[in-house]
Amino acid sequence: MIKPHGSDELNPLFVYDNELRHALLAEAETLPSLLLNSAAAANAVMLGGGYFNPLSGYMNLADALSVAEKMHTVDSLFFPVPILNRTSETGVAAGSRIALRDPNVEGHPVLAVMDVEAVESISDAQNAFMAEKIFRTLDPEHPGVATFNSLGDTLLSGPIQVLNFSYFQTDFPDTFRTAVEIRNEIAEHGWEKVVAFQTRNPMHRAHEELCRMAMEQLDADGILIHMLLGKLKPGDIPADVRDASIRKMVEVYFPPNTVMVTGYGFDMLYAGPREAVLHAVFRQNCGCTHLIVGRDHAGVGDYYGGFDAQTIFDEEVPADALELEIFKADHTAYSKKLNKVVMMRDVPDHTKDDFVLLSGTAVREMLGKGIAPPPEFSRPEVAKILSDYYQSLDS
Repeated sequence: MIKPHGSDELNPLFVYDNELRHALLAEAETLPSLLLNSAAAANAVMLGGGYFNPLSGYMNLADALSVAEKMHTVDSLFFPVPILNRTSETGVAAGSRIALRDPNVEGHPVLAVMDVEAVESISDAQNAFMAEKIFRTLDPEHPGVATFNSLGDTLLSGPIQVLNFSYFQTDFPDTFRTAVEIRNEIAEHGWEKVVAFQTRNPMHRAHEELCRMAMEQLDADGILIHMLLGKLKPGDIPADVRDASIRKMVEVYFPPNTVMVTGYGFDMLYAGPREAVLHAVFRQNCGCTHLIVGRDHAGVGDYYGGFDAQTIFDEEVPADALELEIFKADHTAYSKKLNKVVMMRDVPDHTKDDFVLLSGTAVREMLGKGIAPPPEFSRPEVAKILSDYYQSLDS
C-alpha cells in the first residue's frame, strides 16, 4: 500500500490505549481548560485520525508563516496549509499542559490534552500575509478569509493527545472514518490502486460518471467517496442529506464492493488550490493512490480560475512531495449527441446546446417545487432525497 505522507507508518494522535485514554481524561479534569474554536477543534479531529500525518500537533508561528509562503515547514516538511490552534485567550503560558475543550458538543467535553510549547502573538500583517497566501485573496466576503480573520491573534503550538472525535463519530457512525480505518478497509478489500473523490455536495450524474471514468482509465480497484462532514457556508446541503443521497446512488448504480462511502471531520476552508493540495495529502494518508481534481475544486464564488486547483500541482508542488497522483478532470456533463456523460474537453465538436446544463440555483428551485431534474442530470432516486429536503425547508 502507498506510504503515508512524511513517514513510513501512519501516526494518528488519537490515544487508542483505553487505560491511558481514561487516565488522560481524568487528568484533563485537573488541568486548565481552553475552549477551542471550531477550526482548531476540526484540526484536532484530523490530527487524531491520522489525516494530518506526520504532524505531532499544532504548528508554531515560524512554521505557519513558512507553510503559508512556501508550503513547507522550517524543517522542510511539505505541508500546504498551516494547522493551527488560534485563540483570543491570553492566560495560557508556554510550558503548561492544558485540556482542549470541544466547542461543537454540548457541555464542551475534553477533546484533547496539549503540551503548550509556545504562546505567540500573530500581528495583523502576519495574519494578512498568511490569508493572502492560503486563499489568494483578502476579501472579507470570502468565507474562508472571514473565518481565518476571526480565529484570534494568540497562537498556541505543541503536541496533542486526542481523546475523542467530537460529534462526528456519534452523528455519523456509518460514515465517519479515520485515515487509520480507511487504510485498514482498503487492505481488507485487497485494493492497491484507489481513487479518491472529494465532495461537499450531493453527487449528480456528472459526478457519478466522473468516478467511473477515473476508475476505468486508471484501472483502479476501487473508489473512495470521501465527504466533508464539518461546517460549511450557509446554504450548503447538510451532511446527513448528502450522505443519504450518495449512498443511494452507490447502492443502485455501482457494482458491489467497488466503492467506499466515507466522511471526514473537518470544516471547509474554501481555499481552492491550497485546499486541493491538502486533500491530496490526507488522501495519501488514507491509502489512496489517486485523487480526482476537477473544475473549481474546493473553490467558492469567482476567486479562483477553473483549473487553478490542477495547475498548482504542476507549478508549485515539488515533484517528490507526494506519492499520490492527480487525476485531472474537466467539467463533465450529459451529451445529447452521444447520449452519455462526457468530459467537455473530449468533445470539441459540441456546442453549449449539445449538453444538459443546469445551474445550481435552477436545480434547487426545481427540487424545492418537487420537480425532478432531468434524468440526464440527476438520478431519480437521488433527486427524490434532495427534493424531500428542499421541500422541508419551505414547510
